Amino acid sequence: MFERFTKDARAVVEGAVAQAERLGDGKVEEPHVLLALLEREGSRGSFALASLGLSAGRRAGVVRALAEARRRGGLSRADADALSGLGIDLSQIVFRVEEAHGQGALGGVRRRGSGRRPFSRGAKELLADSLRVALGHRDRHIGDEHLLLALASRPGVPAEVLADHGVSLESLTRVLYGDGEAKAS
Repeated sequence: MFERFTKDARAVVEGAVAQAERLGDGKVEEPHVLLALLEREGSRGSFALASLGLSAGRRAGVVRALAEARRRGGLSRADADALSGLGIDLSQIVFRVEEAHGQGALGGVRRRGSGRRPFSRGAKELLADSLRVALGHRDRHIGDEHLLLALASRPGVPAEVLADHGVSLESLTRVLYGDGEAKAS
């Protein structure tokens, strides 16, 4: 499948691995892909993000929101709300775990060293979804915009954080493939 990835998409995948290494995570997850997308410049995905108001200044808010979700063990606000409906206060659990084990203890599996980081099941599914997105738009190659569209279409923290910053699947599709509007090329 990687032979179908453009140079920009490959750079995002490599960037996601670098993000996981930088954070000391044992696996590459979907939020790492979003962080790598945010670092890109001059690509279709970066054009779409900028067109939707996610400029360099606002990207810091996305990074903070991802860090907060990481602190919650990767659970989205929707997950926290569902737990709350069951009488479980996620913020209290995070507080108690961090009190016992240190801040960020729910942040995922930590790994020392720079060995190869495998992709989580969710990250692998994201890559497969990006292929489906590309094929659905009759694109021959998978670009970083397809990774971005796949992230926005999947339930979870990355889509929630993007939506909180004005970037939805619908708005991305409109910018990238819209009817007579500014399109990324």
